Order: sequence, then C-alpha cells, then structure tokens
Amino acid sequence: MSKVPYLSAVGSLQYLAWMTCPDIAHSVAYLAHFNANSGPAHWNALKPLFRYVKGTSNHKLTYRGNLAGFEPLITYTDVSHGDCVDTGRSTAVFVTMMAEGAISWYSKLQTIVALSTTEAE
Repeated sequence: MSKVPYLSAVGSLQYLAWMTCPDIAHSVAYLAHFNANSGPAHWNALKPLFRYVKGTSNHKLTYRGNLAGFEPLITYTDVSHGDCVDTGRSTAVFVTMMAEGAISWYSKLQTIVALSTTEAE
C-alpha cells in the first residue's frame, strides 16, 4: 500500500465533497478514517466512488431564480446513531437549501459516544 496514492485520492474526493458534491460527503468522510492505516480493501472502496463522480460529472446544483412561494432558507439535519462499528460514535449531517438548491452541507463523526438516538440528535 506504500505505492498506492490513497491519501491523495481521499484528499481529492474531500475537496469535491466540500465544494460541489454533497452526495459523496458521508462516504468520503468515512474513508478518511483510514488515512493512517489504509489497506487494499479501502483502496478498492475508493474506486467505485471515483467511477460515480466520473459518471455524474454533468450533474449540477440548480437554483430557482424566483423565490416567490418558497421558504428562503431550509435546513435539514439528521444523525445516524452509532454507525461507526469501531468506536460506536454517531455521524451528524446537515444541508441548508436556498431556492431549492444546496448552499451548505456538512457530515462529521461526533466526538462523544451517544447512548441513545435522542442523545445523538
């Protein structure tokens, strides 16, 4: 694995996730957990993600020009309770939308272990 550009690949995907592809943010954040000790299974998990990005390169975020009848800003948030099998920590995500298009998104593993779904949220 020393000759495989795993860190560069994850870094490139993180840039895309932060700038233009909110749909890959969770997957990239999960794969980044293995930056220090990646193996062939992690590299093989990256390949379909690159194929997905290549196949959806013509997709784009769109915004409506007329805001009449729409809420100006809508934020959706969710937490997946205990989805990290190694640590038991939860992942918190949110997306903020304006004019029916995403303007901000975030996905992060929480710093503490939540004992219930209510505590995680």
